[in-house]
Amino acid sequence: MDSYNSPSTKPLYRGTQIVWYILGLLEALLAFRFVLKLLGANPGAGFTDFIYGVTYPFAAPFLSVFKITKVEGSIFEWTTLLAMLVYWLIAMAIVRLFLMGKTVSTPEAAAKLDSQEKA
Repeated sequence: MDSYNSPSTKPLYRGTQIVWYILGLLEALLAFRFVLKLLGANPGAGFTDFIYGVTYPFAAPFLSVFKITKVEGSIFEWTTLLAMLVYWLIAMAIVRLFLMGKTVSTPEAAAKLDSQEKA
C-alpha cells in the first residue's frame, strides 16, 4: 500500500501541521522577547510584561547558559536565540518521528535501504 492510499497519511500530515504551527507560535513569541530586550523596552508596559511572562517558562531552562550582554539599557539575550534553536531542533525531531510512521511500499523501502547502504 502506498502512502497516497494509506489511512495513516492524513493523520500524519495533520500531526506535522500541528507541530509546525506550535513551533511557529513559540518562535514568534520568543522573537518578540528577543527584540523587546534588545531595544530596551519598558518591562512595566503591558505588552512587554505579557510577552516576558508568556515566554519565561520557555526561556528559563536556557537563562544561565550564556552571560547576558548589556549595552546602555539594551540586552542581547543569547539564551533566547539558543532556546529558539533548541525548540526548532525538537520540532524537527518530532516531525521525523511522525514521518517514520508513514506507509511505504516494499520496492520504495528497498530503494531507500539501498541508497543508505551506499552512503
